[in-house]
Amino acid sequence: MSQIQVYNSLTRKKEVFTPRIEGFVGMYVCGPTVYNDVHLGNCRTFVNFDVIYRFLRYKGYKVRYVRNITDVGHLLDDGEDRIAKGARLDQLEPMEVVQKYTNGFHKMMHIFHTESPSIEPHATGHIIEQIQMVKDILDNDLAYEVNGSVYFDTQKFSEKHKGQYGQLSGRKLED
Repeated sequence: MSQIQVYNSLTRKKEVFTPRIEGFVGMYVCGPTVYNDVHLGNCRTFVNFDVIYRFLRYKGYKVRYVRNITDVGHLLDDGEDRIAKGARLDQLEPMEVVQKYTNGFHKMMHIFHTESPSIEPHATGHIIEQIQMVKDILDNDLAYEVNGSVYFDTQKFSEKHKGQYGQLSGRKLED
């Protein structure tokens, strides 16, 4: 396989892409939160990753492309779940909203001629794992609870991991 150069957000440099397992690439893309119709801005992400998916396969890599469907837990500023709000506004059950807008998303991806991912899990299918991850973060003293909500403690993470918080984004803790 010929070399592919990618931008490394951590080092801020172009580097030769080397997969963790030779010949295989695992690609995870955060999919849509299905509470409303997708728009062009949403589609841009998925079209871009479709190009990457196709290019990697063209270059000879076996690619497992995972794109999730967020069908619960995306809260608004007032604490209301976006899907619950969409259900209330559309006068539907929450899972009817999920199905309606997931179908609409897939139709739009078809219009843009994107290929389907290898796997498309729904967030609701992984709630047990998500709860366990939050428990692990709490057990490692990297989060705290307030009024039933869990917050990631950026200060403790930075202390425990020698100031690594913000390395990818380039932000400092005090920002």
